[in-house]
Parts: sequence; structure tokens; C-alpha cells
Amino acid sequence: MTGIDQSRMLVAAIDFGTTFSGYAFSFRSDFLQDPLKIHANHWTTGSGSNVSQKTSTCVLFKPNKAFHSFGFEAEDKYSELALEEQHSDWYYFRRFKMVLYKIQELSRDFEIEDADGKLMRAMDVFSASIRYLREHMLQAGEDKMYGLNSEEIHWVLTVPAIWSDAAKQFMREAAIQAGINGGNLLIALEPEAASFYCKYLPVERISGEGAVTCFRPASRYLVLDAGGGTIDITVHEVHADGRLKELYKANGGHWGGTKVDEAFQQLLVDIAGLDVMDAFYSKHRDDYLDLFREFELKKRTITMDMDQRITIKLPLSLHDEFVHHRGEDFRKSMLMRQELSGKLTFAGDKLRLDPEIMKNLFRNACSSIVCHLQEIFGQRSVRGTDTILMVGGFSESPVLRQAIKDSFPGKKVVIPNEAGLSVLKGAVIFGHKPAIVMQRVSRFTYGVETYTAFLPNVHEENRVEKHNGERVCLVFDKHVEIGQAIPSSGMFQERRYYPLTSTTTILKMAIYTSTDNNPLYTDDRGCEKLGELIVEYEDLTGGKNRPILAKMIFGGTELGVEVVEEKTGKQTRAAFNFLGETNA
Repeated sequence: MTGIDQSRMLVAAIDFGTTFSGYAFSFRSDFLQDPLKIHANHWTTGSGSNVSQKTSTCVLFKPNKAFHSFGFEAEDKYSELALEEQHSDWYYFRRFKMVLYKIQELSRDFEIEDADGKLMRAMDVFSASIRYLREHMLQAGEDKMYGLNSEEIHWVLTVPAIWSDAAKQFMREAAIQAGINGGNLLIALEPEAASFYCKYLPVERISGEGAVTCFRPASRYLVLDAGGGTIDITVHEVHADGRLKELYKANGGHWGGTKVDEAFQQLLVDIAGLDVMDAFYSKHRDDYLDLFREFELKKRTITMDMDQRITIKLPLSLHDEFVHHRGEDFRKSMLMRQELSGKLTFAGDKLRLDPEIMKNLFRNACSSIVCHLQEIFGQRSVRGTDTILMVGGFSESPVLRQAIKDSFPGKKVVIPNEAGLSVLKGAVIFGHKPAIVMQRVSRFTYGVETYTAFLPNVHEENRVEKHNGERVCLVFDKHVEIGQAIPSSGMFQERRYYPLTSTTTILKMAIYTSTDNNPLYTDDRGCEKLGELIVEYEDLTGGKNRPILAKMIFGGTELGVEVVEEKTGKQTRAAFNFLGETNA
């Protein structure tokens, strides 16, 4: 099997999801015999009644901010604390991954709010979660890894393909803080990882009429990775040697399964009132958690053709809060409302909802996904793509599956049996074969802010500055263009840069992105500062005449760089910083 990294005795992957997280691993020897021989942990809820290959993405810290627990264990402990009204000083974070997508300017020291609005440093929250999964994996695999050197373990951490370079760097640094050797760490893009897994699946483990031809050479397919928080989309073409070419830049949006949860919460607000729901959340946190746990199970059973009512048990505390705020019985009040007539009934403490109400909870998420897919299929570079590969936890929803099939009758829809585990297991495969993708497409135009000689027919007069008697302008020096196809880990032509002063020992160059193909200045519309390239000089002789040659490395899952001092030919230390200054 070609392309196997022979240094990787064992590959362990962590799929850090919005709603659920887990890990899996495989040995190189097993991978060579059967790429699908991947070990994944089995998690149980506090009651032990449910078994899952992922655990809830929740983390709990003690009042002194020391780590306590992660996953189902954290949920159960927090629920217990809430029941005893002892939770207010603890720090409980749930579904916090999406902050890295939503915040425009990330830093190492930014803080996030827990369930009660208390602040903790985000880096500490993420790294504690990754450390737990890392240590759990090492403990669980101890009997299989006797005598294995930790340096022989290569780690893979999954991130959405639509995340910024800053978010990827944040996750890498969180993993390093969690005890993972940065030299043994790969960042995997979630839709790509899922695609790798499905590529190795036998046909009988994939459903859909296009399953047989999906991965044949020259075939094209769109990967729809529907997770809890984000929808990640990429389009692949299978090369003759089995490797994959990305045809269109990674794209998507925040229309994952949590949008359905948000719609259910809004339904409860519409029924009971915002003040009642706020009081229910703040005073009866254990009941609130139980209610949404039940909804999580119920929403997986919803289908477009169902005609029976859906039953959800409402905690008595919600009834009590309604009586306290409204002075009347909750059930009787609901039944008297004309707009709800016939749409809901009560049987004791159970709310019975008309199936159309439940189906409508999926409407916004599904319509947003469908509209985005229609836009993608309209792009010239994806013409001839006739298959949609659905992966990710939300892809297991019958409602979303039906919406995709109904909206694209001319496309083949292919779904693996383990859609929710595709990313996790595919990340393990990527760790063994990191060269499986031969081409990616740049999501942005990347460049460096630098000075150049003023050209009257090119630059604006009001942009002119004087440096050492020369007329110069500050411009966007482009390295790669948006939509450009890039060979995997391909380097681009060298750019020559000079220090500003004769005493400069560290050169900092601002890196910018743009949604325009050819920006001239870094303040043009669509330009954003990404961060800095920091170069350390080894040669301090020669004054300002100490040029460096910089090559940015695109085409991988992370942006890379190589810098040499032109006079000596020596490679010098250089790194990107997309997270700003640290206060630590």
C-alpha cells in the first residue's frame, strides 16, 4: 500500500465535535492488512443504559478552575450538583467549540462563558478537554500498546474545513498544551477525513445507488459533512492512483444539528414564555439538562412521513414556574390558546406534539443547507459532480436525508452506515496516509504587506511614503490566489524581503487574506489581517542589506513557511502567529 508513513507505529485521532467527541486509533501493522481495523472507545451514560462511540462535548471544572470531568461524566456530575443546588461556583462548558468559528479575532488569552456566564480562559478549557481524551486513549489502549514509545504515536486532531487559520493554530496550541508533541501532530479537515474513510468501505456498508462508482478513478463527488455545529462541504475527484483532488474551495456554514435544538428551545419559549424558560433554566438546571437529553434522542427518530404525535416528558418544575409567573395551570393555559389548538395535547406530565411541529424544527437548517448546495452545484469547477456523500452526525437524521434527496433528484445520494463516525475513523486513515490528498483549493488570496517602489501608473499618489529618500507604497504582495488549485504541501515561488533597519534581529511581516483575486492594497475591500510571519535573523552583518527568501507552503491542512537568509543560504527560524500577543 503506497503512501504509508513508515514512522507511524500507531496513529491516534481525536474528533473534537460541537456536540459529541471521541477518539480512535490503529497500528501501522493492522492498517497495512486492513485499513478499517480501527479501535474506538465505547462510552456509557451515567445510568449505563446507553452505549456510544462518542461522548458529550461537555467539560466541568471545580470552583478553583481545576479540571474535574469531561463528557457524560461531566453532564451527570453537573446535573447532580444542580439537584443539590451546589453548581453555581463550578464551571460547566457545553458545546463550546463553535466559539472558534464565531469570534473574528482570536487570541491565546480570550475567555469564554460557562453555563452561568462565568469566564475562563478558552485555551485552558480546550486543552483540558483534549488532555482528557488523550489520557483516556492512552489508558484504554495500554494493553495493546505495551512497550510502545510515546514518540511513535502520531496524533490527528480534526477541525472543520471552513475554520480560519487562526482557529486551526488555536487548536494546535491547545493540543500541545494538553501534552501532545507538536511534531507528531496533524490537523485533519473533517469532510476530507470522512471522505478517506468512505473510500475504504466495502459497498455493503454504504447505502445509495452511487456507492459502487463513487470512488472510481475520474469520478467526482461532493462531501456533505453535517455535524452538530457546522456544515462542511468539499468536492473531490478521484485520481488514477486513488488519491483525491479538491475541485472547489472548502465551504459551508453554521447550520448543523444544534440549529434544531435552538428551534426546539424557541418553541418552548413560544409556548411558555421567555421569563418562564429563563427561570426554569436558572433554578432547575438538572431538569433542563434532562429535558434536552430526551429531545436529543427524540429528534433522531423524526421522519418526514411520520404521522403520529411525538411525546416529550416535561419536568414538573417547568409547570411550577409557569404557575408562579402566570398564576394559572400550564396545561390548561396551553390548551386554551387558539393558535395551538389541535397541535399539542397533554397526558399527565407528557407533552404530545403534532408531527408537523417537530418536522418544522428542522426547516431552517435543512433549507440553508439545500440553498448552499444549489449554489455550489452552480459553480463551473464542480460540473460533472453527480454524487453527494453524506457524513457526520446530523447526516443520520432522516429529515435531512430526505430533504437532500428531494432537492437533488438528479444526484446520487450515498450514506455510509456509520455516518457519525466517518470523520473520526477517517482521521486515523489520514494519519497513516497524509499524502492521500494530492490537490487542494485555496479559500482565500494570501499575501504579505510590504513596501514597493511607487509606480505612477499603478499606485495612488496619496499612498506615497518616503523611506531613505525613495518613494514607496505599502501594498498587498500576493503569494497565492483564491480558488487556485495547489498541489498538496506545494511551495510557491520565493519572495525577497529586507529588514527595515540595520539592527533588526526579528522581522515581523503582516499576513493578509482577501476574497478578491488581485488586491492592490491591504485595506482594499475584502482584505483582512490574518496575523504575522515572524522571522529570526541569524546573520546580523550587512546592515539593511540582509534579504531573506520566504516560501509560503500551501496545499496542506495548515499554512506553512520556509525562510532562508539569501547571503548564507541558511534556513532560519520562522513561524506564523495568527493569535496576537499573549498576556501570559
